[in-house]
Amino acid sequence: MFALLANVTYLQAFRAARLADDPRDRRTVIARFGVPRGDILTRDGGVVATSVEDGGGEYRYRRAYPGGPVYAPVTGHLSLYGTAGLEKAEDAVLSGADPRVRLYSLLDGTAAGATLRLTVDPRAQRAAYEGLRATGLRGAAVAIEPATGAILAMASFPSYDPNVYTTFNAAKLDRADRLLRNDAREPLLNRAIQRNYPPGSTFKVVTSAAALGSGRYRPTTGVSAPVALRLPGTGAYLRNSGGASCGSGNPPLAYAFKVSCNTPFANLGIDLGQDALREQARAFGFDADDLAVPMPVAESVYPRDMDTAQTAMSALGQFDDRATPLMVAMLSAAVANDGSLMRPYLVEEVRLADGTVIDGARPSVYRRTLEAEEANRLTAMMVTVTRPGGTGEAAAIPGVEVAAKTGTAENSVEGRDHAVFTGFAPAAAPRVAVGVLVEHGGSGGEVAAPIARAIMRAVLEPPSDEDRAAGSPPGERDDQVE
Repeated sequence: MFALLANVTYLQAFRAARLADDPRDRRTVIARFGVPRGDILTRDGGVVATSVEDGGGEYRYRRAYPGGPVYAPVTGHLSLYGTAGLEKAEDAVLSGADPRVRLYSLLDGTAAGATLRLTVDPRAQRAAYEGLRATGLRGAAVAIEPATGAILAMASFPSYDPNVYTTFNAAKLDRADRLLRNDAREPLLNRAIQRNYPPGSTFKVVTSAAALGSGRYRPTTGVSAPVALRLPGTGAYLRNSGGASCGSGNPPLAYAFKVSCNTPFANLGIDLGQDALREQARAFGFDADDLAVPMPVAESVYPRDMDTAQTAMSALGQFDDRATPLMVAMLSAAVANDGSLMRPYLVEEVRLADGTVIDGARPSVYRRTLEAEEANRLTAMMVTVTRPGGTGEAAAIPGVEVAAKTGTAENSVEGRDHAVFTGFAPAAAPRVAVGVLVEHGGSGGEVAAPIARAIMRAVLEPPSDEDRAAGSPPGERDDQVE
């Protein structure tokens, strides 16, 4: 008797959670699909994930994703196999397992999960996705509200239709999952937050911030810009794009930034040193492993223990510099908000079935990147990039001052360079900051800048009558991979 009691105590006290997670326990799975899960809504209330009655069988409710591939990087999916994306990160509140939601269920007599209202702007999300899809290349785009950190768009391409995961036919589910996981294009990967890339010349925002913060440089300070710079300790030479000269050879910092010269920024890296650059990069969020939106974010990296030549290349966003597309957007968001980088987030509020809000976003400062005066000077430099003669003219919006930095990032994989862009608008009263990366896209000013422009316009311009009539855009649900 005592042995039986001891075993029951052991099972209930120490092994309950493990047994509940055991895939052989069908009762847990049946229970998960026996009650409606909370909806996931866009900022304006459009439904991008909901529960619908299945119409028979042992599973009563299945998940449906009206947002399809457009929103898949955000919503993720729920299936018999498990969860991904927000469905995983916010599983407790969506399923009703969260104590606050469970208490309401006990009082109300229902078992429904709570609803998430996101920060995502449908028009910005659609613009980001369509812009990436139009290139036919892999990539990601993120838009952030600088004053709060709210993520207005998070798109990744290629994407997938999460509705293929909602079937209860095990054989069909297995085929779909295997097809997606074996796809060389990696459609299940959220490139916006799960992969980091060489940031290219967008890192010159960091180098410029370090230079301005040192007190030894201003936008008008001349910087040495030879046509070819021999990297210290090597026989290698660094040249500007196309082998071009950079102004007079000693141009103002602002001019070198506008036309994205390489040699003056390499000289800046040598002069400032890797410690100063690393300190500034970390102020923007590099080398941090504490970021979640609420899905975990891959670490953006500034390299350690470099020699002088490597430090020079790192100042250009090359060597072993790595940044997620989210971090690329955060560079501009920090400058736009007078040097205060707000912690990015996706969930605006959590609501119970009766409309009661049990949790809401509380914007907070994530990093202090630079002083307001330095941020204003850097903003003025970034504005010149989208003016005639700058590398980011393709991001210009009539009647709106756009601050930006383009990048063309070399990579170790065979193929063209990555196209990168960071920027924000309006420059004087910022409402949106963006980061775009297109794998093997080539020039950031030619390929990534137009995508960023479309996203910014979607946020800044009032919706048309057609947009209002359409409501939140539906996702393409015909194809397994989009």
